[in-house]
Amino acid sequence: MLNRASEATDMLKEHIEKDNVIRIISHNDADGISSAAVLANALAEENVQFHTTIIPRLKEDIVNQLRHENYDLFIFSDMGSPFIKEFNTYKHDVIVADHHQVDDAEAESNVVHLNPHLFGIDGSKDLCGAGSSYLTVRELNKKHLAYFALVGAFGDMQGQNGFTGVNKLIVDDAIESGTLEIHEGLKIVSKASEPIFKSLAYTFSPPLPKISGDFEGAREFLERMNLSYGIKFNDLEDEEKDLLKDALISINPEIFGDCYTVPKEAPLLRDLEEYSYILDACGKNKKQGLGLSIALGERDKALDAALKLQRQYRDQIVKGLEWIKKQGAEQLNSIQYLYSEDKVLKSVMGTIASIGLSVELLDDSKPVIGLSRLYKDVKISGRTTRDMVEKGVNLGKALKDSSNNFGGTGGGHDIAAGAMIPYEFKDNFLHLVDEMVEYQLTND
Repeated sequence: MLNRASEATDMLKEHIEKDNVIRIISHNDADGISSAAVLANALAEENVQFHTTIIPRLKEDIVNQLRHENYDLFIFSDMGSPFIKEFNTYKHDVIVADHHQVDDAEAESNVVHLNPHLFGIDGSKDLCGAGSSYLTVRELNKKHLAYFALVGAFGDMQGQNGFTGVNKLIVDDAIESGTLEIHEGLKIVSKASEPIFKSLAYTFSPPLPKISGDFEGAREFLERMNLSYGIKFNDLEDEEKDLLKDALISINPEIFGDCYTVPKEAPLLRDLEEYSYILDACGKNKKQGLGLSIALGERDKALDAALKLQRQYRDQIVKGLEWIKKQGAEQLNSIQYLYSEDKVLKSVMGTIASIGLSVELLDDSKPVIGLSRLYKDVKISGRTTRDMVEKGVNLGKALKDSSNNFGGTGGGHDIAAGAMIPYEFKDNFLHLVDEMVEYQLTND
């Protein structure tokens, strides 16, 4: 894989030397914004001009529209692997730095396709989109940017139990460059900016059953220990912090572990997992430009605006989890699904599907499909557990194949995937996914 990364770097170098303006297209989640950030920061340091667009999904019409743009090099980061055949017909050079599942299209000489799946590496846990983007610029002496790849990995739920595979190499690069430090600590969010009951309720990874997503549950938990729930974690006495730590470890031992920090960063961005949540909130609220500007160094007003979005986004997740608690999921034989036309719930459907599984609000023995109506279409987010993947579930394949049957598009990872189909086929689509998952489980 590192040889393929060198090919991508060589192609990039060629265009840097010619002083060409470089076109970057990336995804609008935390991983996608981090991917764009790695590339944009590297190019800015090389005094190269670039034009970045961050989009929710790459579709055929966008691929065809881009081919007419007057750029010599296109970089697709955290997306692009399903379109290698189309990029082969571009008159320009193309680098695809992705980590989603691949099909069997071979890249022509104008395309460098950098994707862990091509080398037998799992793109759902061993390398994210920002990681592939980082490998594209790594040999330009950019190890100090490695931590952005880890922000992307956290955004893609890859670093929660320690880093594996190529991610481990990226951690080593970040430490070697002097930008990253690792220390043991409590992995609760917003220790310096939120009252402690909110810090606990907003902590979704690792999950704290009956506390994550539950303000009332978090308050009661703190009251039982005679701890004030209205002050910030950082303002607790050392003895109180130890008491809280022991109580949280008894609920989920993973709550105490390695924390990855960049000491030179602004306090609110020092913790890489927290950084990923801020970028994710920007992307989910359609302010991906704000997220990218922060990753390119803007602070003050930009960071204030992002924190406001983050708070709003977390409150939406809490609302979504309360809805799951009341409604539950609709059950089919091998899958369960959530459907809503509520504006707030639609914006967090994939997230609450994922968290609902981890905090035991949903049955973790069945993949969950979250559906949100968008005019004439339905946006689909599929989530399952690592345990179900080991039993044979591959949501990326199930959603891709099912959506193709109804004139839609889909794909992603075995553990998390997405699709878009016409609304009229919603029920037929769900039954087909149900059958496909059942087949995957019985034929593994």
